[in-house]
Amino acid sequence: MTDCPVRGADGRYVEPRLDWFSRAVAARVLLGLLLAGAFVGCLKLAEVNPAALMRGFPRLLEWAAKGWPPYLDDLDVFSWRAIETVAIATVGTVAATLTAFPLAVFLARNVTPSPVLSFPVRWLVNTFRAIDTVVFALLFVTAVGLGPFAGVLGMIVHSVGVITKLYAEAIETIPGAPLEAAAMSGAGRTKIVTYAMLPSVLPSLASVSLYMWESNVRTSTILGIVGAGGIGIEIKAAIDLLDFQKLLTLSVIVLIMVTVIDQLSAWLRRRLV
Repeated sequence: MTDCPVRGADGRYVEPRLDWFSRAVAARVLLGLLLAGAFVGCLKLAEVNPAALMRGFPRLLEWAAKGWPPYLDDLDVFSWRAIETVAIATVGTVAATLTAFPLAVFLARNVTPSPVLSFPVRWLVNTFRAIDTVVFALLFVTAVGLGPFAGVLGMIVHSVGVITKLYAEAIETIPGAPLEAAAMSGAGRTKIVTYAMLPSVLPSLASVSLYMWESNVRTSTILGIVGAGGIGIEIKAAIDLLDFQKLLTLSVIVLIMVTVIDQLSAWLRRRLV
């Protein structure tokens, strides 16, 4: 393929000609084949079987029909579990946000006070981010016992990893001129971060925290599976007993809860960002 369009004798631009035997085209074709082969391998490893889905679909509809009418006798208990779920996500997100900001300052290459210390901080953050909240919650259940506190602790640890990484990336994108000007004026590192960096990056940080709050609300709905509180405890009990009426009620409550949180988060984002 030619590098750029050329002008013909009549003054019009001529579209570049595709050379199918060029090295660039061969490399792209090879890359496409490799990606397609990798995707086929993933389908094989994931045991994707549409025929099995079609065979089982009538049974799925039969089970779904058993959920009607919804179970409303324990609606007060379910509502309290939903509130508990939101509380777990809120406390976990706020605590993780307060912890993540100083770690992000160490992690961001343009403001880190010590490039040497940023490496172990990055390793620690990657570890927190790689392990799921449910796994951390299960570990904390063994430490503090069953209940929402274990869920809060597990959510804090995982959220610190995610928020710190996103905060650091946002900080690294700010222009260097305000930071350099503040440094040349004799401002210390604390003042540079507070008065030069934070105003520039605060909208992005607020958006990240609000997104994590939404995500943590959704995640906290399954923490009860490992005994870490929230509405997940009731969902697990309904699944174990094949109580489809109760499961339908809990699913509707989760849907309403997540929708309200998403709308509230969007409203806050419009006000803060």
